[in-house]
Amino acid sequence: MSHHAKATSSHPVRHDRLIQEHRHDPYADRGKPAEPAACPDCGAVFHGGRWRQAVAPVGAHAQLCPACRRMRDKFPAGVVMIGGDFTAAEKDEYLRLIEHEAEAETREHAVERIMDIEQDDGTLIVTTTGVHLARRIGEALQHAHRGLLELKYSDSECFVRVYFWH
Repeated sequence: MSHHAKATSSHPVRHDRLIQEHRHDPYADRGKPAEPAACPDCGAVFHGGRWRQAVAPVGAHAQLCPACRRMRDKFPAGVVMIGGDFTAAEKDEYLRLIEHEAEAETREHAVERIMDIEQDDGTLIVTTTGVHLARRIGEALQHAHRGLLELKYSDSECFVRVYFWH
C-alpha cells in the first residue's frame, strides 16, 4: 500500500486514518542490537543497522541473529515444496539451483538461509529462515524449468509457502 494517497474531493487525505498493514514477525528484533554484535552460532555481525557476513570486530558482544534463533526453534519463515515426476538427475539439478540461490541471497542478506532440505513422498521440501529466499528459490525454479509456481503469504505472520510443480 502506498503512503501517498490522492484526495478524491477537494479535501486533503488524512494519513492518520489510513489502515496500516500489521506484520508480526516474532523473530524480528524489537530494537536494534548494540553495535557491534556477533552471532556465536553462525558468525554474522550486526553492523550499520543490519546483519552481515563479516569478521567480528574485537569487543563485539554475543547475540544470536534472527536466522539462528529460527533454526534453534525449528520455526521457518518460508517453505518451498517441489513436486511432480522428476528423475534423480532433475532432483540433483534442483538441489544445485537451490544451493546457488541460497548462497547468492546469503551474501546479500546474512539472515536469509536454508534451514533444511528433505524429500517426502517424491516432494522436495526446503525450509528457509526468510521469506525472500523462499520466493527467490521458487522464482528461479520457475524461470529455469517452466513449471507452475504458486506463492501463498500468510496474513498474520511473516511466512510464505511456495509451491512448484514440474
